[in-house]
Amino acid sequence: MTLPLTTEVFYDIETQRSAEEVGGWGNIHLMLVSVAVSWSEEDGYRHWEEPATPRLLEYLTRYDRVISFNGDGFDSRVLSHYGDTSHLTKKSFDVLTDLKRRLGHRLSLESIAQVTLGVGKSADGLQAIRWWKEGRIDLITEYCQRDVEVLMKIVGFGRNKGFIKFQDKFGKEKTVPVEW
Repeated sequence: MTLPLTTEVFYDIETQRSAEEVGGWGNIHLMLVSVAVSWSEEDGYRHWEEPATPRLLEYLTRYDRVISFNGDGFDSRVLSHYGDTSHLTKKSFDVLTDLKRRLGHRLSLESIAQVTLGVGKSADGLQAIRWWKEGRIDLITEYCQRDVEVLMKIVGFGRNKGFIKFQDKFGKEKTVPVEW
């Protein structure tokens, strides 16, 4: 018996505003999308600027599995400003949520990427917000795409090896088994 293929899409978003600018983390939906990047086997990388966010939501619903890093806690909450995101929750595979369940604490994408892949992120979310204010959509897009690429490589590593590595708060390398 052949199992049906599961279609999946990886995505990440960057925002226009920080938590401080919108009155705290309880107002994530007010941060607004600056740029989003998605990747699927079917379409490769796609770049989405803020006006296209409703189309991004529609696009993500086409897939059986929507893969992110902190998508449940952040990205989908930002996207909720643009429409119903309940369909994302049902299809979501949030790598951070899975690792937090396994370890009992949060990890940064950087702490995983450095040790598992030997590569780091090219910037951070606050830098992306500064670029937004400077009108540097090109730099935000490049950074966001890099995060999607890193996420895909981490998931691929975990699938192939059955574990990923991370650096704990004391700088020590640790391994966690995964079933992705």
